[in-house]
Amino acid sequence: MSVLTKVLVVDDDKRFADNMARLLEVHGLFAAKVYSGEEALEALRESDYDVVLLDMRLPGYTGRGTLERLRDAGAKVKVIVVTGHASADDAAEFIRLGAFDYILKPCKTEKILDLIDRAYRKKLEEERAGG
Repeated sequence: MSVLTKVLVVDDDKRFADNMARLLEVHGLFAAKVYSGEEALEALRESDYDVVLLDMRLPGYTGRGTLERLRDAGAKVKVIVVTGHASADDAAEFIRLGAFDYILKPCKTEKILDLIDRAYRKKLEEERAGG
């Protein structure tokens, strides 16, 4: 994984978001955190990120609403939905909407790091291919 990988953590649980951002930075990533879908969209307008860890249940714009707005805006960021509320229907819907993957909280650090690495590599592949 590149030191340049930029990850945005979006979760209304401030403790989770803060801890996740610190954990990612310990592993050599740049990580920022916001606590709502609206803040995520603003952060993505202001700066380029490679990967977004997106909680499904957020105040205001839900995870789904945030993902739809990113897709509609043509954002090149890869989104990994991270949720404590599992549903096969939700997982299928988020993938259909363009999420890279969908994982459950709590999850092992290695799993998150592997997914971020895979998402980042996919983003680079698409950029090289012109897409």
